[in-house]
Amino acid sequence: MAGHPLDTLRGAGTVRSTVPQRLDRLPWSGFHWRVVTALGITWVLDGIEITIAGSIADRLRDQQTLGLTSSQVGLTASIYLLGEVVGALVFGRLADRLGRRRLFIVTLGVYLLGNALTALSPGFAFFAVTRFIAGTGIGGEYAALNSAIDELIPSRHRGHADLAVNATYWLGAMIGAASNLLFLDPARFPLDIGWRIGLLVGPAIGAAIWGLRRSLPESPRWLLTHGRPEEAERVVTEIERRIERGGARLEPVPQSRALEYRRRPPVGYRELARVLFRDYRRRSVLGFMLMVTQSFLYNAIFFTYALILAEFYDIRGGAVAYFIFPFALGNLVGPLVLGRFFDSLGRRRMIGTTYCLSGGLLLVTGWLFAEGLLSAVTQTVLWCVIFFIASAAASSAYLTVSEVFPVEMRAQAISFFFALSMLFGGVVAPWLFATLIGGGSDPWRVFAGYAVGGALMVLGGLTAFFWGVDAERRPLEEVAVPLSAGTPAADGAAGSRRP
Repeated sequence: MAGHPLDTLRGAGTVRSTVPQRLDRLPWSGFHWRVVTALGITWVLDGIEITIAGSIADRLRDQQTLGLTSSQVGLTASIYLLGEVVGALVFGRLADRLGRRRLFIVTLGVYLLGNALTALSPGFAFFAVTRFIAGTGIGGEYAALNSAIDELIPSRHRGHADLAVNATYWLGAMIGAASNLLFLDPARFPLDIGWRIGLLVGPAIGAAIWGLRRSLPESPRWLLTHGRPEEAERVVTEIERRIERGGARLEPVPQSRALEYRRRPPVGYRELARVLFRDYRRRSVLGFMLMVTQSFLYNAIFFTYALILAEFYDIRGGAVAYFIFPFALGNLVGPLVLGRFFDSLGRRRMIGTTYCLSGGLLLVTGWLFAEGLLSAVTQTVLWCVIFFIASAAASSAYLTVSEVFPVEMRAQAISFFFALSMLFGGVVAPWLFATLIGGGSDPWRVFAGYAVGGALMVLGGLTAFFWGVDAERRPLEEVAVPLSAGTPAADGAAGSRRP
């Protein structure tokens, strides 16, 4: 038996525990696969949503459907992202107060409701409101699930696993693209029916995964820092028993490695601001730059990709899916191939390189587009190359903000930087690019947007090179000491708090 009756000890208002160390020394197992499958489904759902929304953009402008204008199409995309901002801020705070598990069950239900209602939209106003509701569910999911994944995955696998989970967004994009080949085919479904059925693909998958998600435990790290050490002990012990039943042998963790935790009140807004902008100010600047720059790039390009294909290459309707599928494949494969290097070569080196390289390639590709030197095929090929790299960069932004702040405020920190990225890079970008595209008369206007996106990515990469955090293969408690932790063990397992 890997656990020990003295693994968690109570003192006068304090707890000494080896729960985090026991989690980090576990081998990869079926339990970890269940975690990444049940929680990673959020990225799949968001990928389905945005792909279908982008692919039906041209269809929604048809008078036989909702008859939207190009600006309204871009505005609904921005409204969806605004919903993600609100959901992240509200549910992120609740995830730190009430627990990861409660929230990633509730937020999935909000998403399912909002998207099912979207399929019933009679006009622009209803469509916009229901997209906002669906967005709040997805935004809330990001804060709760990224916290839970990082707190449950062993430190030596955290980087690769986190990037792989984030990459499943593009598996969702591929599912969405394949769905559109079927549902946007006017030979199979009427114009005003097919896009509605397509919007129900995500909710169907979400409902199917509901049972698996409910079987996951609460994060032991969250339980430990919220005065529930006995529950944390039970959760970790049960995980260890399952792994040992599979034939693995787990060495006990000595009490000399235990960390001391004191009971404390929940993190309020004032303390959150103090920790972010005083104690961890450089990490806050880093998180802001990485999240905002990748958000602007992705939301600007992907939300308007169908409009580019329609206005400049005369590719419309279901045919758009043929071009989105390889684009999504490149985005999916990138983090899966490059992810291991974020754990071996290191966060700082890989994040800086992927950001700068993808930004530079975008500038070159944008110029070729403006000069009229690309076709729909060559444009897609270049996008695949750029976003093979950019996808790993974007995923590393979520990894960064989810691992470099204390556990008591992790979900709030994720939601804060996610909200900023959506407000600065997401809400504005789709509307801006849709306006720049207009009727497809001036490609140099579009190039101006690409130039901004490329320059921002390079700036994000430079920030990572200078202020990046070497968090690879390090326990979360060493990367950022818990606010409730006392003096760390003599072996320095918790490290020291630093900006």
